[in-house]
Amino acid sequence: MFAVYAESFSSDDPLSGLVLGERPDPEVPPGWTTVQVKAASINHHDVWSLRGVGLRDESLPMILGCDAAGIDEDGNEVVVHAVISDPSWSGDETLDPKRSLLSERYQGTMADKVAVPRGNVVPKPAGLSFEEAACLPTAWLTAYRMLFTQSGLKPGDTVLVQGAGGGVATACIMLARAAGIRVFATSRDEAKRARALEIGAHEVFEAGARMPYRVDAVMETVGAATWSHSIKSLRPGGTVVIVGATSGDAPSHAELTRIFFLQLRIQGSTMGTRTELAELVQLLDVSGVRPLIDRTIALEDARDGFAAVAGGDVFGKVVLTR
Repeated sequence: MFAVYAESFSSDDPLSGLVLGERPDPEVPPGWTTVQVKAASINHHDVWSLRGVGLRDESLPMILGCDAAGIDEDGNEVVVHAVISDPSWSGDETLDPKRSLLSERYQGTMADKVAVPRGNVVPKPAGLSFEEAACLPTAWLTAYRMLFTQSGLKPGDTVLVQGAGGGVATACIMLARAAGIRVFATSRDEAKRARALEIGAHEVFEAGARMPYRVDAVMETVGAATWSHSIKSLRPGGTVVIVGATSGDAPSHAELTRIFFLQLRIQGSTMGTRTELAELVQLLDVSGVRPLIDRTIALEDARDGFAAVAGGDVFGKVVLTR
C-alpha cells in the first residue's frame, strides 16, 4: 500500500528522512480492525517524529500520522481515535502511563489503510466531510479537552488563546466562540491576528500586549515565550491550561510568587479520550462549526504539506487526501 513514512531522523533537516512509497499492509491483532483512509491531517507531532522526538531508531520505518477519517471494515464512515492505551487499562486513556499515539509504537494513518483497536473508531456524521473529520483527533480534540474538561470555563467567561494560527489555537478560538465564551487571541503576525478575528476571536493583540482586563483562563501552547504573559493575564484564581512548549520549556520568569499569591491553577492537558472525541464530533455536527483547513493536498504530494507545517506557513490544518 502507498504510505508516507519516516526512514531516518534529522534534527536539522527533518524532511530528509521523509519517504513516500510502498509499505506492507498493516498487521491486525485480535480485537483490532482496519480503516480505509480517505483523509489524514498533518500535525507538528509528525515533524517532531522526523526529528527523532518520541520515536526510536528500532521503530523505523514508521508510517506517520495520528489523524484520519475513512471507512471501516463494515462500510461505516468513521473517525480514528489516535490514543492507544494498554489493553488492561480502564478509565481515561490519557492517564495510562503505557499509552502511545499512532505513529509511535504502531504504524500511523498516512497510508491507504491503518489498523486500530475496534474501540478507537468513532462514527462520522454525514454532515462532516472526511477532510473536516480528519482534522479532529489531535488538534481539535486537544482543544476540546482544554476548554471543556480542564479549564473550568463556562459561557460568559473570557479566555486568552496564545499563538493564534496553530491547529490547536485556531480550534480553541472557534470552539470557545461557539460555546459562548469571550475570546482574546495573540499573535506576532498581523495577518494571523486578522484571521483570528475572522474565525471568531472577539479581540486580538500582539504577543505580550496587556489585556483589557484579566481573563478567566489561558490556553497555552507556546511555552517559554508566552508563559510570563499568560500568568500575568489571569484573574485571581484563574487557570492556565498548557498542552505544549514549542518555544521551549524553561521560561526566564516562572512567576512562582504570582502563582501562589493569586492562587492560580496550572493544568496540564494532553490529547483526549474516545468519549471526548465522540462529544466533539457531535458538537460540530449540531453547531455547524467546521475545522479551519489551510490547504488540501493529495497524499502523493505530502512533502509539500510537511514543508509548509515545518516552516510555520499555515493557518489551520493541512489535510492529505486519497
